[in-house]
Amino acid sequence: MTENRHHSLGISDDTALEMYKTMLMARKIDERMWLLNRAGKIPFVISCQGQEAAQVGAAFALDRNKDYILPYYRDLGVVLTFGMTAQDIMLSGFAKAEDPNSGGRQMPGHFGQKKNRIVTGSSPVTTQVPHAVGIALGGKMEGKDFVTFTTFGEGSSNQGDFHEGANFAGVHKLPVIFMCENNKYAISVPIEKQLACEKVSDRAIGYGMPGVTVDGNDPLAVYKAVKEAADRARKGEGPSLIETVSYRLTPHSSDDDDRAYRPREEVEEAKKLDAIYTFADYLREVGLLTDQVQTDIEVELAQIVDAATEYAEQAPYADPEYALKHVYTEE
Repeated sequence: MTENRHHSLGISDDTALEMYKTMLMARKIDERMWLLNRAGKIPFVISCQGQEAAQVGAAFALDRNKDYILPYYRDLGVVLTFGMTAQDIMLSGFAKAEDPNSGGRQMPGHFGQKKNRIVTGSSPVTTQVPHAVGIALGGKMEGKDFVTFTTFGEGSSNQGDFHEGANFAGVHKLPVIFMCENNKYAISVPIEKQLACEKVSDRAIGYGMPGVTVDGNDPLAVYKAVKEAADRARKGEGPSLIETVSYRLTPHSSDDDDRAYRPREEVEEAKKLDAIYTFADYLREVGLLTDQVQTDIEVELAQIVDAATEYAEQAPYADPEYALKHVYTEE
């Protein structure tokens, strides 16, 4: 019998299954978005495939009733964990008026939902990092008990926004968690051409915070790292930098052809570590995921994704004048 790792982390059987279900939901929505894009029904997809374990493992380690998240554009698993629905995501993909992120104004992946403390993202990469630091500062000044959690790719860890945000958070011991989702490629630039240091987490020491690198294909390892960082932050011990290492299984976006910069053999090799399957194997080994439970989950998720797609496709677009709202003064 496989060692029951989730119990040792304080994760119940039900929660472990919910983590798997959320990872699978992210994958199923993502796959549907690609089909819709290739059918000419939605304009753009930026994918989470290969990173669901890191996203869901991290988000489950946070307090979903009070913490703030500032996700980056791939973070479908994070926002689903924090309360977004398949319908919300589809409305965004179809750019419909009911899209809770931006009313159809922004491209998919620009997540924002006030009721679930998902802070709106901006198109330039890494801008969410200083925003997370600012919210953490505000919370500390007001004596509030929450942590901010922000994510970014390893390419973003080379941006000034990351370094300024990390430095400020370190100096002021702010309750913020920086999580770099290292998927090996900044669009077409491989990791060895991006960083002179071995790991993104090596940069933490320069900002006076702990840095750790974990297997991004292991949701339980990511959960443990983020839980420890959140506990530190709540005790007033300041920020942490976590690097999750996985692999982007799709092109950078639906507008990218990754065959131009990475061999097919590399991608196929990475698929062997796909957490959608490896975490399912773990749950089977500890007796949680039977064939019947797996079938029930897949049927339920298929129904949810189908219903969300149908609703979003038929939902109305915003009126053309809506493009001017929040842009010009209204009489």
